[in-house]
Amino acid sequence: MVSGFEEGATLGTRVYRRLESDILSGRYAVGSSLTELSLTADLGVSRTPVRAALVRLEDEGLVRLIPNKGAVVLGISPEDLADIYRMRMRLEGLAAARAAERIDENTAAHLTETVELAEFYVARGDISRLRDLDSDFHRSVYLASGSRMLTDTLSDLHRKIAAYRARALTAPTRVGESIAEHRAILEAILAHDADRADRLASEHASHALTNILELIG
Repeated sequence: MVSGFEEGATLGTRVYRRLESDILSGRYAVGSSLTELSLTADLGVSRTPVRAALVRLEDEGLVRLIPNKGAVVLGISPEDLADIYRMRMRLEGLAAARAAERIDENTAAHLTETVELAEFYVARGDISRLRDLDSDFHRSVYLASGSRMLTDTLSDLHRKIAAYRARALTAPTRVGESIAEHRAILEAILAHDADRADRLASEHASHALTNILELIG
């Protein structure tokens, strides 16, 4: 049975979110086939919400429906990936600048703790928790911006590259660089230096794209 996603949402939305997450995380590989029958068995639901979810996923460009056969997983292409990161370069900078202008004490303390925890785990050579800490850092910056539009848009972009982000954590050198960049962004935000926060956050997204493109060849 589908669980864990938007508990107050309809079953159809929860099925859609579950399948979207499984595609974006790489659980369903690009090129693999999804049939209504196999998905209903896997998720413990009827065909109706599965069929509706597949239509939404095709609209999103994550699958291609084949009449009487099911769907083929398209996922996020390298071209999509580059576009997403270029959008993040602009929007992450804006979010960090706004955060520098309006961050409160509680969020500042939480961001500081997040960076310090990441530094601690990197120093120990333990990267198992870094993906969650990375997400927490970025989400906190988005929220600190005070903009619902920026938070929603950037959170959606961040979610779409989940599989690539997980792969990036296999590059030890980049992990250390990324945490150091988080520290620099944090210091700019705490200093209320909007221009520096903007520049550093944009550069962080640019460096992440360069690293990902090198990893996928």
